[in-house]
Amino acid sequence: MMKKKQYILPLIFLGTAFACNTIKQTGSEQTVKTTSGIEQVTLSEIDTLSKVTENVSEETEKDSLDFLKINPVDVRWDLNDSINTTFSNNLDSLLYSWYAKNTFKTRTYNRDTISAQAEKIPDSVYIKRLEEIPSLIDLSYNKIVRNYIELYSQRRRSQVEMMMGMSEYYFPIIEEILDKEGLPQELKYLPIIESALNPKALSRAGASGLWQFMYGTGRMYKLDINTFVDERRDPVKASYAAVKYLKDMYRVYGNWHLVIAAYNCGPGNVNKAIRRSGGKKNYWDIYFHLPKETRGYVPAFIAALYTFNYHKEHQLFPQPSNLPVACDTLLINEQLHFDQVANVINISKEQLRELNPQYRADIIPASKDGYALKIPLQYTTKFIDKQDSIFAYKKEYYFSMKDKVVNPNDRYQKFAHVTPKDKAKVYYKVKSGDAIGLIASWFHVRTSDLSYWNNVRRNLIKVGQKLVLYVPKGKESYYSSFNTMSYSQKQATLGKTTTSVKTSTKQIPLNASNGSYVYYTVKRGDNFWTIAKKFPGISNSDIMKINNITDDGSLKVGQKLKIQPKS
Repeated sequence: MMKKKQYILPLIFLGTAFACNTIKQTGSEQTVKTTSGIEQVTLSEIDTLSKVTENVSEETEKDSLDFLKINPVDVRWDLNDSINTTFSNNLDSLLYSWYAKNTFKTRTYNRDTISAQAEKIPDSVYIKRLEEIPSLIDLSYNKIVRNYIELYSQRRRSQVEMMMGMSEYYFPIIEEILDKEGLPQELKYLPIIESALNPKALSRAGASGLWQFMYGTGRMYKLDINTFVDERRDPVKASYAAVKYLKDMYRVYGNWHLVIAAYNCGPGNVNKAIRRSGGKKNYWDIYFHLPKETRGYVPAFIAALYTFNYHKEHQLFPQPSNLPVACDTLLINEQLHFDQVANVINISKEQLRELNPQYRADIIPASKDGYALKIPLQYTTKFIDKQDSIFAYKKEYYFSMKDKVVNPNDRYQKFAHVTPKDKAKVYYKVKSGDAIGLIASWFHVRTSDLSYWNNVRRNLIKVGQKLVLYVPKGKESYYSSFNTMSYSQKQATLGKTTTSVKTSTKQIPLNASNGSYVYYTVKRGDNFWTIAKKFPGISNSDIMKINNITDDGSLKVGQKLKIQPKS
């Protein structure tokens, strides 16, 4: 089993948005009712949305761009704050991720030249550039935002270029979902702050994936989380869940700055900050009332958006990644191991892991609804052509011997048993006249062990059934030869000779309306089927019926059965 890697969340603050369970406000904080009784979303002065058309219900409102109005940049010269050290340190941790070691080629820079150029950029240039970005979300500017812009564009250039390279793969996925749900495209930069676009990012609080969902919130938004699958790490499904969460938050606040803040530190903390500020709804008015470790989330978001839009002006360029741009998605219903795919169609297992980060143990479990497997487009035809070979490749090794997943379509193997140590496996095909006790005696094993290995209940076996047996190593050939022996030869291995029916039954004529009866004494290894075979024309149901027996597993050694032979 491959040793799992642990990923440290590179861009997440402590105290994720999903640590809080409540998302609703009460009283005047949630909505304001008009005189006509229609609920209207309350917007703050900093929000780029000027107003919401009256008499339009939240349920029917779909495209928020209908009332888009670009506002001037809100400049707050009086605000200043230092960058949280945790945020800065987590940026550095990205350098030690799988991406930095295996995917990207790091550039080198003349730091003195870059610093000198950066010092020449006046605030007016930053403000003008922010104004020219078409954004539904207010792009405010102050010394705090400038600090984060300089962090990205000067001090953490390598990390930013890595994220720009990954964005070429992840942004189209997120943009399509945002567009489908009618949300601002700028929200695609949230995963930059949350996880540095690392789908396997895991925070110390337990938040996981691109969007950093906590376990409870992930389940609340219908993400599947089990031993094999964690859909918080699925870029597509997690993005849909994040969009639903953001829409829920916007219904509460009607202000994207507050929504973004609530995404990170939770709506409970945002509500407390609003109360402590005297009911103000402007993010910058409640800034110093927010938890210290998370208050820089919105300025970091604005800075990331700015840096990605003006990367050329800062001589920042995407570092190429190995993530393919064109992929195909296949629906898998059967259990499948990444090794099976990698070995049959000759694809890198590491690439399968990066394209399918939601699978925790390199295993896609069986499911009637199916799970998605994403592969590069050029491998799609190979997979389809060799599908049977892929699923059959070392199937017993990956799913039977290691007791991982049992094939539900297997009629007899309904569980995975523990293999005895220092034993060899052989198979025996059941023949007419065989009984579970007889087979156990021939192979020198206990009847209970034979039943356990094959999930046999009530000693019922069928002609043609293949039984698994474990015998001493080195004697596989001897015991396998039992498949070609006659009943007499197998009994001879125990020093026993076969006898005719007459010597094994005691016939006692009785007066009966339908003729005479005989009595048969049950012996070790007998069952109703083997006993019936000793009497021509008699079935096991005939014996059970005449003896008033309903349970075919109730036979006991020494029990006498009444039988009516047919003439």
